[in-house]
Amino acid sequence: MKRNAVRAENVHQEALLRLLRDGGRSRAEIADLVELSRSKLNAELDRLIEMGLVEQAGLAASRGGRRSGMVRLSPHLRFAAIDIGATSIDVAVTNGELEILGHIGEPADVRDGPVAVLDRAVTLLGKLQEQGVFTTLHGAGIGVPGPVSFRDGVPVAPPIMPGWDRYPVREVISQELGCPAVVDNDVNLMAMGELHSGLAKQVEDFLLVKIGTGIGCGIVVGGKIYRGVSGSAGDIGHIRVDDQGPTCKCGNTGCLEAYFGGAALAAEAVKIAPRSPYLSERLAATGELTAKDVAAAATLGDPAAIKLIRDGGRKVGQVLASLVSFFNPGLVIIAGGVARIGHVLLAEIRSVVYRRSLPLATGNLPIVLSELGDRAGVIGGARLITDHVFSASPSTTGPRITARRGAYR
Repeated sequence: MKRNAVRAENVHQEALLRLLRDGGRSRAEIADLVELSRSKLNAELDRLIEMGLVEQAGLAASRGGRRSGMVRLSPHLRFAAIDIGATSIDVAVTNGELEILGHIGEPADVRDGPVAVLDRAVTLLGKLQEQGVFTTLHGAGIGVPGPVSFRDGVPVAPPIMPGWDRYPVREVISQELGCPAVVDNDVNLMAMGELHSGLAKQVEDFLLVKIGTGIGCGIVVGGKIYRGVSGSAGDIGHIRVDDQGPTCKCGNTGCLEAYFGGAALAAEAVKIAPRSPYLSERLAATGELTAKDVAAAATLGDPAAIKLIRDGGRKVGQVLASLVSFFNPGLVIIAGGVARIGHVLLAEIRSVVYRRSLPLATGNLPIVLSELGDRAGVIGGARLITDHVFSASPSTTGPRITARRGAYR
């Protein structure tokens, strides 16, 4: 695919591009939000228009006197998002304002290795290109279900991703697509998606807990992802909840993920199937059970399935209660494939967290299910790469210009 670079020339342009990512605004409105002189602001906007990153968009409504000109990001900007899960791939293409223009997802097994999985992701993007969604990409954000060295753009010893350790994901995708690429943990992508257009849009400090094949936590502090020193922050699936518990894929015993990850839930479903007419029937028909089957059984009021969900939700709540007391977030979002079990799971998690955490931390704490679903990861991937390409330098991870609070993130 044709290479086409996008890069802010300075921190002022960086701030303006990120501000316009949330939608077109008038020059007067921008002047109210960003602490630049009117002449400097107009000069930078005119330069961005000259570079083809921003365009004029008519006149704003009068605020008294001469009407101000509207500006918006160029409608020709295109960003790819690749959200790789343990059992699926989702790819999407957005415009500069992160509106999804095309989205394809399909089952996949991350254990097939990086060459096969990434080749499939590129093929899916090719389908979107054939559909006319884009001709040129200006960047790609990639999420993978394991620990990532964000600086190097590679997975590091991911427990459920054999063959991926230190594989140059960022470099390979950048070369394949002909554009800059950034790689992060898939849970961080989901958190960024929620930050941009989900339930956390107005919250600067929150936790997103993904319960799927694995269990992870996206940590957002001051409107930015907290990754830790080496990129492993939020790996709560490997917090021990029982010293005598089952062996986890990471090699330790009693991890939360070994109790309530997707594979663990499916295995437990097989064990309880003799006590559940629905699960017994599904097992006989398909030869296997999944978290979706457990959810369906619970929806039908199956006591064994409901107990299994509550037991798992109780363990998630135990871990989350400690995190809430420690971090004191303004919101907790539960997401991921297993989380689609729904309100039986949510009720159990809430009960444990509200009972065990400090009252001061939970007094006004909403714990909710994600409303973005599969879109959270791809929106977050687009948000991730625009943070990168709208920056004045490749290492920039956040705006560095003084702006009035709430103007942009």
